[in-house]
Amino acid sequence: MAETLSLSLRAARHLHLAALGLLRKPRRRASPADITATVASISLLQIDTIHVVARSPYLVLFSRLGAFPQRWLDEALARGELIEYWAHEACFLPRTDFALVRHRMQAPEKMGWKYSAEWMDEHRQQIAELLNVIEYKGPVRAADLSTPRGVAGGWWQWKPHKRHLEGLFTAGKLMVTARHNFQRIYDLTERVMPEWCDTRDALPKEQAELAMLSNSARCLGIFRAEWLADYYRLRHVTIGPQLDAWQHEGVITPVEVERLGRMWLHHSLLPLLPAAQKNQLRATHTAVLSPFDPLVWDRRRVEAFFDFRYRLECYTPAAKRQFGYFALPLLHCGALIGRMDAKMHRKTGELEIIDLWLEEGVKPGLRMLNGLAQALNAFARWQGASRIRINRLPHQLAAKWGKGWEIPNSSVLC
Repeated sequence: MAETLSLSLRAARHLHLAALGLLRKPRRRASPADITATVASISLLQIDTIHVVARSPYLVLFSRLGAFPQRWLDEALARGELIEYWAHEACFLPRTDFALVRHRMQAPEKMGWKYSAEWMDEHRQQIAELLNVIEYKGPVRAADLSTPRGVAGGWWQWKPHKRHLEGLFTAGKLMVTARHNFQRIYDLTERVMPEWCDTRDALPKEQAELAMLSNSARCLGIFRAEWLADYYRLRHVTIGPQLDAWQHEGVITPVEVERLGRMWLHHSLLPLLPAAQKNQLRATHTAVLSPFDPLVWDRRRVEAFFDFRYRLECYTPAAKRQFGYFALPLLHCGALIGRMDAKMHRKTGELEIIDLWLEEGVKPGLRMLNGLAQALNAFARWQGASRIRINRLPHQLAAKWGKGWEIPNSSVLC
């Protein structure tokens, strides 16, 4: 029996970052084709509408591609290169992965709060009329339909037509064909996917979930067995036999990782393994991350792997927050070194750093200070800011940065 490979924790982290596209800073200017390619590389691009800074899907792409026009993501959706559906949560997916989620559409009653069979049955006449309108008049937004006055709030207070549209979307009768100001535009599934035929193309649930697990293994690159199911939020899946099959097929190989024990390495990372074993796989990227980046969306995984305990507090009462409304993780050269609560003031062209924290034990040297400053400049400039204003910093950073700075035209902070 072959000896199990051994890796340092640092090397394992770098392999994980390489799989997720966060090991090295972008080497060239992004192109429109990189949007779809990047989504395909991570399989899922989670959608969230909070926009105190750039909305999450754009930020996840920016962290990997550098500056790009945000409309490129909208255009990729409108061209049909991407689709939307419930995966980890609401996500953009490659169009080619429609088959992986179609079985969920065909059993919407199993989708929890996302679908109410009672509501759909109670309003079946209105829903039939709505489908008829879309069939003959074309795609619609919820905003195009009538709104009762005074109705606002969470999903439980959506106006009726919004709930109809969301129910039809979850049931796969409608799909999102485009977005306008980030609002979904819905059309009939047969018009969005004219090449699709359920009887010919649909996958059984078990086969689709096996493909999801395969995607998860590739995207994570190096993983524990219990981390796989969360990527697509799979339930009641048995991982063990599949790991045995993958090992037999050469898809994965066992590795022993410092502090973490037995893990599995995906074969797509084998070209990087010799450098990783010698601790010569370098991480050069410094980036501001979204709370919904696949690196951190599994809170248990990121805590075990990076010693980074992260909780999103936007739904926590302000008085009980520890790190602010929308704290953004900070990545530097292979480590998660801190987090930042920030707000983009679009009218004044100013990025405000409300608060920034470094993880316990992090001592910022010159390389880290310069890397963070460059990352903040790029992050702010991409959103149209010309100045960074600082409210509160750790004393090591405050001594260097003061109350903020004008953003230079170059990527290096003078």
